Formats: sequence, structure tokens, C-alpha cells
Amino acid sequence: MFSLFACHRKRVLRDREIVGDIRQLSEVIPENIIERLEYIADNQDVMEDSVPALRSGALNYFYQQTNNNPVWSSNGVLDGQADSMYYYIIHAEESGLLPADYHSVALDQAMKRIREDANAKKDATLWAQVDLLMTDAFMKMAMHLRFGTGPRDSITLRKDSVYSDTLLANYLNSALHQHIIGPTLRAQEPQHNGYQLLKSAWVNFKGKYSEMKWDSLPLTYTDTAGYRQLLINRLVQSGHLDTSGGHSSDTSLLKKGIRAFQKEFNMYEDGQAGKKTIQTMNKTFADWEVQVALNMDRWRKLPDTLPQRYIMVNVPGYRMELVDSGTVAVTSKVIVGAPRTRTPLLNSRMTNFVMYPYWRVPFSITIKEMLPAIQRDRAYLAKKNLEIIDSHGNAISPDSVKWSKLSKNYFPYVLRQMDGIENSLGIMKFNFMNKYAVYLHDTNARGLFANSYRALSHGCVRVQQWDSLSMYLTKDDTRHPRDSMRRWLANGDKKQIDIQHSVPIYFRYFTAEGRDGRLVLHEDIYGEDRILRKQMKR
Repeated sequence: MFSLFACHRKRVLRDREIVGDIRQLSEVIPENIIERLEYIADNQDVMEDSVPALRSGALNYFYQQTNNNPVWSSNGVLDGQADSMYYYIIHAEESGLLPADYHSVALDQAMKRIREDANAKKDATLWAQVDLLMTDAFMKMAMHLRFGTGPRDSITLRKDSVYSDTLLANYLNSALHQHIIGPTLRAQEPQHNGYQLLKSAWVNFKGKYSEMKWDSLPLTYTDTAGYRQLLINRLVQSGHLDTSGGHSSDTSLLKKGIRAFQKEFNMYEDGQAGKKTIQTMNKTFADWEVQVALNMDRWRKLPDTLPQRYIMVNVPGYRMELVDSGTVAVTSKVIVGAPRTRTPLLNSRMTNFVMYPYWRVPFSITIKEMLPAIQRDRAYLAKKNLEIIDSHGNAISPDSVKWSKLSKNYFPYVLRQMDGIENSLGIMKFNFMNKYAVYLHDTNARGLFANSYRALSHGCVRVQQWDSLSMYLTKDDTRHPRDSMRRWLANGDKKQIDIQHSVPIYFRYFTAEGRDGRLVLHEDIYGEDRILRKQMKR
């Protein structure tokens, strides 16, 4: 029994091993590194600071190449690359990562001991600890900067999701020998313009707000002097209102401060302290930090390079961009699916668009919305310019249908909306293959683009700048000259235009973006941030 207990007893690390001469460190540190590698393997890959290692196998492989010698220090002096690594660890939040995941607490304590305690510089256990923590921090950060920390999903375009032990060891060896720890880590981050703009904007936002503190407000607004004063105090705390000139209780001054806050946080600027405005005011800096981190992680799920020309629809941002050779050539407001009828996230290729399209009404809309309306009033069909298509593809008379007998369990027809002013698809429909039967299209309700909240559709994406998009898609196609396109549109011609080279299209979910150095935040309309936050344990 004693033997069994001894075999399964957790390995205990020695606290310190002080050498008499600094030069002896090179002989003693390797023994301590071996001891710690064995400890990590015995401790289910958890290191001595209770932070999990990336992989004990990766650490073992790396130190086999160095004969267990330290790589971050020499003769009791930290290498310059250790300073670079430490800088990246304590600034990990700028890349949407947590410093604590990279041993920031233990390394901070070790650095302090090295600076302040002369004996610490002769402690072989301390140098071994620092070496392993730095090595694991580099490997883990390189992995996280490239692949992210969130789970892969069904639309992730990356084929790879992990670095091998060999590759990590080679990266670190090369970075140390060439003194390029910083550039090597930077090279792991997405080089996409959207990611770089977000990171730059986040650094600016962090510099402005990270040291600020503000009070929380009661969630229910009351039109009282006391509540207005709480609002004023909150706006002063975050720099959105200046009361140094007096008149702090002035209603117009309060509205001005609310509008300034709403503008910065991408909200409808009505100057009113509504529910959403108060909820946003009650968010902490840590909340914004997590929101940005989630969106940086989403960029890491994209491949290293995107096609020369592609369309990106940011669903919660209500925005579509056509990017060509790294430049945004067409941008447009969009209307997306309501929370109950979400626009799906997807990857596809746009192949054609149709002028003056029919609208084949989806079954769900037919049953839930149109059938009850038709059963109440047969004139609904004419008002909405709808025709009934039977199972043979023929249009039939509404009078031939026994509407009272139809239900979700029996509806052997398709409703089709004819082209015209009332058509829900508007003048143009853009097609791309997908299992959800969604597409981009114009709309006959163009006034809705003025809304700040535009999660209103049944799932398809309505595009305000449909004209600019169609013209750009055919700008180099001699089969469809611009003059001909204009004439067909003016005449109301029903035409399908095949795109000469199909264009990749991506529907993505970014609730934080960077524009002109400013952080632009969007509402989490589908609750995807909440789900990802739990998955990433943030």
C-alpha cells in the first residue's frame, strides 16, 4: 500500500536552490527544468502557478532540443527577448486576450523578485520557473493569436486549427535566435483590414476609458429631479457632459449629454434616456473589453487571406460591403432578419441577379401570415398582387380554391407575388446557393432604411444600394453594358443577369468594428455574443 501511495503522490517542487556563484546556474537550472516538466505532466498539464499549459508535450519537445537549458536568461540576467515577451503578456488585452492566461501574475512576481532581491538572481528554481512560464506563454499566445480561443463553428473557413509541437518549437527557436519575438507574435494575428481597424480602435477606446469609473443607474427611468441628477453625474463621469459652466440641471444640457453618449455608442440619437440607453450606460469597461475580444476571435476564424473580390454582410451591423483588391468599392445599409426569423450566417457565391423578380412566398410566411389574411378577406390576394400556383406550376383562379379547407397540414399550392410596385423583393433580387433559401434583394419598403434598428425581415437581406451593387458586379462584363442595364430597368424588363465571375459572399456576425480610429459597437440582436462569451468563459 505504501508503494502504491508513493507512485500516485503528487510531485512536490523544491522552493528554491540558491547557488554560490552565478556561473553555477547553467549547471543547476536544467535539473530544475526537468523537475518542472515532470511536475506538469503529473499534474494534468497544469503549471505551478495553477494556469494550464498549452500542452506538456510541446514543452517537452522544445526542451529536448535545448538539452533542458534555459532560453530566456543567461548567468542570472534576463535576455532582451524576455522583456519583449513580458510586454506582450501584460498587453494581451490589446489583442483581445487575457494576460492571466499567459502566466502574468506569476511572471510579475518573479520579475519583482529578480529586480529587488539579490539572492533571487542566484535561485536556479526561479530561473527555471521563469523559463518554462515564458516558453508556454509564447506557444499559447502564438496559438491563440492565430486560431482564437473560441470554438470552431459550421461556417469557419479555416482548414487548420492547431499548431504542432514541432512548428511551435521552430517558431520559438527562430524568434529567439533572430531576436524577433514581437514581430513573430504580430505575424500570428489576422492581417485583414477589419481586424486591424478594430484593434487600433480598441487601443484608442482603452486609452480613454480603462481608468474611468462610473455609477450604475436604476433601470427604470423616472422623470424626477433626482433621477435627472443621477443621469447628469453618470454622463460627467464618462466625459459626455461638462457642467463646469453651471446649469447642471438644465434639461437641454442633459439631452445634449445623452446625445453625445448615444452617438459614441452607435445608438439612435434622440436625447432620451430610454431602456436601451440606460442599459448601455450601465455597462462596465470590462463588458466592452469582452465584446471586442469576442469579435477579434471571430476574425481569427476567417482564413489568412480572402478572395480579391467578395461581399461581406455584417448582420448586427446592418451593413454590406463589396470589397475589391482590399478596397471597399460598394457599401450599403441592409435590413436583416428579425430575432424570430434570423438571417443565417453562411458562405456562398453570388451567381446572378434578376430584374423585376417574382417572389415565391416561403411556406412559413404563407401559412402564418398570408393564409389567415386570405381566409378573412379574399381581396388580400389582389391587394398584394399574389397569384396561386398549383403542383403543376400553373397559375389558377383563386375562386377554384377552397380556402377554408387549407391549413399548415394541407396546402398544395405556392403563392407567388408578381413583379411591380407592391413586390416585396423590389426591383432586383441577387441569388446565391444556400440551404436556407435566402438572398439579397431590393424592397418596396425603402423608408425602413432610416431606422436605427433594422432586424425586421423574415431572413433575407434587403439592400439599400442594390443599384450600385448590380452595376459594379457587371462593370467589366461586355455582355451587359451599363446603358443596356439602365434601359432594361427603365423599361421594367424582366431579365436574369448571370455574373461573369461568381463572387464569394459571407454573412458574418460582428458586434464591434473599427472606423477611422473609433470603436463602433452594435447591438447583440441574436444573443450570439452571450453564447460565445459563455463558450470562451469570459
